[in-house]
Amino acid sequence: MTATLAFVIILVLLALVFDYINGFHDAANSIATVVSTRVLSPGMAVIWAAFFNFIAFAVFGTRVAKAIGDGVRMDVISPELRLYVLLAALLGAIIWNLITWYLGLPTSSSHALLGGYAGAGIAAHGGVTGLLKAEVWLRTLKFIVLSPMIGMLLGFTLMVLVFWIFRRWSASKVDKFFRRGQLLSAAAFSLGHGGNDAQKTMGIITAVLTAGGVWGLSYGPNGTLPAIPTSVVLAAHAAIALGTLSGGWRIVHTMGSKITKLQPFGGFAAETAGAMTLFGASSFGIPVSTTHTITGAIIGVGAIKRLSAVRWGVAQQILWAWILTIPASAIIAALTYRTLSLFGFR
Repeated sequence: MTATLAFVIILVLLALVFDYINGFHDAANSIATVVSTRVLSPGMAVIWAAFFNFIAFAVFGTRVAKAIGDGVRMDVISPELRLYVLLAALLGAIIWNLITWYLGLPTSSSHALLGGYAGAGIAAHGGVTGLLKAEVWLRTLKFIVLSPMIGMLLGFTLMVLVFWIFRRWSASKVDKFFRRGQLLSAAAFSLGHGGNDAQKTMGIITAVLTAGGVWGLSYGPNGTLPAIPTSVVLAAHAAIALGTLSGGWRIVHTMGSKITKLQPFGGFAAETAGAMTLFGASSFGIPVSTTHTITGAIIGVGAIKRLSAVRWGVAQQILWAWILTIPASAIIAALTYRTLSLFGFR
């Protein structure tokens, strides 16, 4: 085994560790509402979510994976530095994810990965010019704002429809109906989570394999990634599903009860709104944050009662974590790259 191949294997394993951490970090997004409304126990909820995380490979393509991998033009970075850039990118994202997980803040693993990739790339390239693909970044940055707003609007709209359609039902009958409905809405959101988030790691793993020249993979015109190998697709979905199985209880508490109190029909509306947003984004190959999406949906659901039903102080803390994620993970990745460079690889 050559040193390069060994390095590639280590990076692929590290990427799968990131995917696993993504799973338990974002497990709360998939299960917070169904747990907080007591439709499922925490244990059953994570099993339910993990299953749909995994089977998402059969539903969604790899457009999001390509967008992540194409966000940074690796072809303009010296070949001998590319694997170190990817190592620093992954470490930057993992470190930021663990910091926010410890603090109980539901930030975006997707944006942490993008920020880490950009930060390490800029450190290696010595600047931004010609490195970052503007169309990928503009689309991603727009949806940092749009995805929670879309989730919020859909959550609010679905709650209006629920109140109108079921206005003549008794409270107990509505509760029973939506407890069953939440099984479907939680499954749909978990499917969307797996379909969007697992693809981000696929893009990085494919970038690693391409940078290492494994399986004959090579960059296309303008540094575009080759097709995502099927084995990479399955490995990424398996890793995020296993991560979801491990839970993420700190963030479950924030998402499920600190933002607003939910009943089963509210949980159904929030999960359905989030799933609709994720399905649409994945179909167009847009990497979005499941965290941003479900948080916006929960706020939209809570706001229909009255604005004071939403704990805006908690929402503000989450907002700041969103704003800081890309620059913070980029800085951590750049510093990691600089630290690695002290060992003389450049």
